[in-house]
Amino acid sequence: MGFKSFATPNQDATGISFDFHCHPGRFYGRGMAGYENDDAFLKTVKEMNESHLSGAFFSLVADSLLLQPGPTGIKVLGTYKPGDGWKEYTRQMTQLKDIFKANKIRLATKSSDLVPYPQNNTVAAYVAVEGGDFLEGSTERLDQAYADGVRSVQLVHYAPNELGDLQTEISMHNGLSKFGKDVVRKMNKLGMVIDAAHASFKTAKDIADTSDAPILLSHSILEMEPDRPIAKRAISKEHAKVIAQTGGVIGAWPSGFNKSFDEYIDNIMRLVDVAGVDHVGLGTDMDSNFKPVLSSYTQLPQWMEALQKKGLSFQEVQKVAGGNAARLLGKVLKKS
Repeated sequence: MGFKSFATPNQDATGISFDFHCHPGRFYGRGMAGYENDDAFLKTVKEMNESHLSGAFFSLVADSLLLQPGPTGIKVLGTYKPGDGWKEYTRQMTQLKDIFKANKIRLATKSSDLVPYPQNNTVAAYVAVEGGDFLEGSTERLDQAYADGVRSVQLVHYAPNELGDLQTEISMHNGLSKFGKDVVRKMNKLGMVIDAAHASFKTAKDIADTSDAPILLSHSILEMEPDRPIAKRAISKEHAKVIAQTGGVIGAWPSGFNKSFDEYIDNIMRLVDVAGVDHVGLGTDMDSNFKPVLSSYTQLPQWMEALQKKGLSFQEVQKVAGGNAARLLGKVLKKS
């Protein structure tokens, strides 16, 4: 069997490549203690462009001040006082806009901003927020976030919040809360991508039942042995099918849950078998991942060629690389 190369742009396919979840240089810490400069951010963006990445969701972290990373996972330190969640969102958004302006990063807000091999290798930088903690009980905050350029919100992260239950904590809402359902409906109305990453199975199912648009699960992988690192963040086959049945997409996550790059490829193929090739994409969690087995965008050609060698056609690899993302954004976001 002959293989088409992904090492250089190939115009006989869609040519779209997309990352559903990334934190280049951990930019969300910009301006805080421990963030020295923008070098790591610029290095990652340079690798995006050199690898011809069409676009990505650059994700703020709404509950970042409540989290303490450790060798075995994330420790939640507490909850925000009233106003603190919105204050932290505003700080991170201001910093991101500053870094975009200073380095001529292309802020993307419409589905038409995602194009194959963008001119001058300028990746389309869509903005997402990881965790709905910044909303603080008000769907009107979504209006301001949308005006700021945010086009996706992941409803829950690691700190429990008022939107719904998450994978790594005990149930508080029996799935998606009433406020969470209001947020889903408001995001549908605005044209924002709803991200069910980190949500419990019941929460994800409630999101799917409430939304009138396809939903995203930006970064996860199918469950295996329960004693694997960060195994709570993996999803069941039923969980994956809930996302796919909305017409949505699951970003395959190259975390240290996978024992190697080769096993990650095998796990993507398992996800394709369960959810269908039209419902799988890439969610790297770049620069903020746990022991990643894919740690640079320069590995994307190798990643795509490995999927083809496992049995996907060239066109199917193009779907996983970004074609499915283009379809999702086309259905949810405004086109122009």
